[in-house]
Amino acid sequence: MADVEIFAQERGLTHLLPELKKGALVAQDPTCHDRLEIFSDEDKRILTDEVTHKWRQTPTLYYMVVMSSLAAAVQGMDEAVINGAQIIYPKQFGIGDSTSKRDSWLVGLINSAPYLCCATISCWMTHPLNHYLGRKKTIFITCMISFLTCIWSGLTNTWWHLFIARFFLGFGIGPKSATVPVYTAECSPAPIRGALVMMWQMWTAFGIALGDLIDLTFYFIPDTPGVTGLNWRLMLGSAGIPGLIVCMQVLFAPESPRWLISKGRYEDAFNELCRLRFSRVQAARDLYYIHVLLEAENEMKKGRNRVVEMFTIPRNRHAALASWVVMFGQQFCGVNVIAYYSSTIFVESGFSQVSALASSLGFGALNWLFALPAVFTIDTFGRRNLLLFTFPCMAICLLITGFSFWSTSETGRVAGVSIGIYLFAIFYSPGEGPVPFTYSAEAFPLYIRDIGMSFATATTWFWNFILSITWPSLVLAFKPQGAFGWYAAWCCILWVLILLFVRETKGRTLEELDQIFAVPLSTHAAYGLRQIPYGFKKFVLFQNPTPEVLYEFETESEVSSTGGDEKARKEVKEDLEKPNA
Repeated sequence: MADVEIFAQERGLTHLLPELKKGALVAQDPTCHDRLEIFSDEDKRILTDEVTHKWRQTPTLYYMVVMSSLAAAVQGMDEAVINGAQIIYPKQFGIGDSTSKRDSWLVGLINSAPYLCCATISCWMTHPLNHYLGRKKTIFITCMISFLTCIWSGLTNTWWHLFIARFFLGFGIGPKSATVPVYTAECSPAPIRGALVMMWQMWTAFGIALGDLIDLTFYFIPDTPGVTGLNWRLMLGSAGIPGLIVCMQVLFAPESPRWLISKGRYEDAFNELCRLRFSRVQAARDLYYIHVLLEAENEMKKGRNRVVEMFTIPRNRHAALASWVVMFGQQFCGVNVIAYYSSTIFVESGFSQVSALASSLGFGALNWLFALPAVFTIDTFGRRNLLLFTFPCMAICLLITGFSFWSTSETGRVAGVSIGIYLFAIFYSPGEGPVPFTYSAEAFPLYIRDIGMSFATATTWFWNFILSITWPSLVLAFKPQGAFGWYAAWCCILWVLILLFVRETKGRTLEELDQIFAVPLSTHAAYGLRQIPYGFKKFVLFQNPTPEVLYEFETESEVSSTGGDEKARKEVKEDLEKPNA
């Protein structure tokens, strides 16, 4: 326990030494509390419940979960309310001619404005905001920006003014999308951390459904004297209300213990961990464990150009490529065409405006409901397998949607479009919906993870911008049949890219992920091609072929030293395995 005593003296925590010693023992051996008399009966009960009743957590933790879920819903509403508003405001602003190239580009520009901001500016502000302000203040500022810019959007009277307001909305969307999942992970206990982080995608989908419901509700509100377009103004403005609620919630939420430790505020971090855990032993264990990992991370960063190494070191480059593929695929599978333009698509297929808004609500509801089982399927079937199964299905659904516009029967056209869009939501939600952010968060090694996630989120927002700005013009040029066929073709291309370049990361340790991403690109691509006849034999001919094993995982003693990551892991292990003093 000598290291623990030194740690307590250096950090001014000597008054917590008994708890720190217990915590260090549990960090070294999670089952030691059953054998050592140093632990009280209450300590043993709480530490056992961590395993046997992992969802039994403190009220503060669940308060944080509710706040994070509402922040995700804010994200979804910010994205969805424009869906209904765009069937109303273009005519008021003089850009409502669906046959005009100029008007089509302007409508696309307005819809895509927040994502242009995310890709070019706001996503790259995530690191400095979190570094200097912390997670809580970053969430507060971004949600306040969402609230103010949504109200601002509802007060505009020209298309360029609405574009400016929505561009500034991007400052509320970009950093929040990267901060809230990290904040949730840093506050959550390990046994339920993955499931809680997954809730970001699930409650973003809920926010999209809620935004569609708001569009339908406010559509019927008539104009009042002196106010034209009150319905679409309320649609855009109402999306800010949940953001204001989060701003009030975050005042009472705990700060991230990891961020506090990174600033040397160990006493504050321990107090926050006491709020998030049932016992002081749990808090001391997590405090010491976070400290050791941060020390290792800081050691890894010394003297290294992390941006350059993300692309020059093969292991990192392979992770960046795989993350780029899944993030690009989240946009070019076509989902946000439906999320942002479904009301317009339904109107073009023959629906009335009210029916189109109601049908959009159906898409939003399915998108949310089928995101619920993703918490379990992503760790049951694996990230790569889910993508390989769902992408061909999404391609078929998009072709059904597009080809339905050739129907001469309005009933058949409406039915085909609805079925295609709804089935698309069912296949998207448990696959390409949750996988990209989960995959990107675990693919990069620890020392470049923050830069890697900034790269990944900027990728998805950039292509989100490209998709949303080009869709109206794409439909004008190629008609809905060609536009949906375009994204169906991209689903097929993405299936090939996933097969060749995306590696499975389910249930792997950091050491195993290093070995997985160290496999040469050509070797993995060849392996992916060999999986095609294997899959045909297994799933079409119902044979039982022997699966090929690509990754031969070495034991820790067999892994040779490969630089900073290996050195840091060795230091962590040595710190945790010091003999008792």
